Amino acid sequence: MVLIILGIIVFVVAMVLAKTDATKKFSSPITVVGIVLVLLGISTACFKQIDAGFVGVKVLFGQVQNDVLPSGLHMVNPLVDVKEMDTKTQNYTMSGVHDEGDKEGDDAIRILTADGLEVAIDLTVLFKVVPADAPKILNETGLDYNTKIVRPITRTAIRDNAVYYEAVALYSTKRDEFQDRIFKTIEKSFKDRGIILEQMLIRNITLPTSVKASIESKINAEQDAQKMQFVLQKEKQEAERKRVEAQGIADYQRIISSGLTDKQLQYETIKANLELAKSTNSKIIVLGKGNTPMILDTK
Repeated sequence: MVLIILGIIVFVVAMVLAKTDATKKFSSPITVVGIVLVLLGISTACFKQIDAGFVGVKVLFGQVQNDVLPSGLHMVNPLVDVKEMDTKTQNYTMSGVHDEGDKEGDDAIRILTADGLEVAIDLTVLFKVVPADAPKILNETGLDYNTKIVRPITRTAIRDNAVYYEAVALYSTKRDEFQDRIFKTIEKSFKDRGIILEQMLIRNITLPTSVKASIESKINAEQDAQKMQFVLQKEKQEAERKRVEAQGIADYQRIISSGLTDKQLQYETIKANLELAKSTNSKIIVLGKGNTPMILDTK
C-alpha cells in the first residue's frame, strides 16, 4: 500500500512538471518511476503471507470482513489491510512477584473470603483465539483482547466465587473445588467472546500473616500429638514385652522348682565339684551343711 501511494504521488509530480517547458523534459522519466512504483506496490499488496499459528482478518476501508485467511500465501485485494491474529495457546499471568506477571509490580488478585479475610491469589490463564471468531474479536474488542477480555473477566470471576469459601479452606481442602468452579465461570464468558479457555492455574494463595501463623501453630501441635502417640504406643509395646518376658521367667522357675528333687540337687553338686577338682586354679575346702563337702584346692 505504501508503494502504491508513493507511486501515485510521483505520478502526480510528473504531471505537474509536464505543464512547464523548463521541467517538461523531467516529466517522462518521473512518470515511468511513478508507474513502476504503483505496479510494484500493487503486485506486493496482492500477495499476503500468513505465518503458522496465525489467521488473517481483512479490513477494507475500516470495515472488518467476516472471512479469515489461514496460514499460507494468499492473493488479496491490494486495498485490503490484513491484520494477523495469534491462534496459538497464549498465557496471561497475574502475580504478586515483581516482573513475573504480564504487568509490572504486584498484580496479584486480592479477594475477600466468606470469613472476611483478604487473600492474595497468583494466577495463570491459558487460552487461545477461535480462528472463525477472529473477525468478531477484532471488530468488537481489537487486538488487545488480553487486557480487555482475559484480565477483567478472570479477576471478576475469582472475586465473585471467593465469597463462598473461607480463607483456610481455599488454602487447603477447597482449593481444587474453587479452581474448578471459577474455571467453569470463566470458560463460559470466554466462549461468548470467541476465546477458548484451555487451563487455569492457581499458582499461589497468600493468607494473612495472622492466619498463616495460626495454621502453622496448629500443624505443629498436630505433629507433636502424633509424636506423643507414637511414644505412648512404643512404651505400651515395651511394657507388653517385659510382661511376656517376666511371665516366661516365672513359668520357667515354676517348672524347674516343681521338677527338682534332693537326689537331683545332690547329683548336680557332685558334677560341680568334679569340674572344680579338674580346674588348675587354687582351691580351698569348704564344708557345708549337706552330706557332700565342697573341696577347693589352693595351689
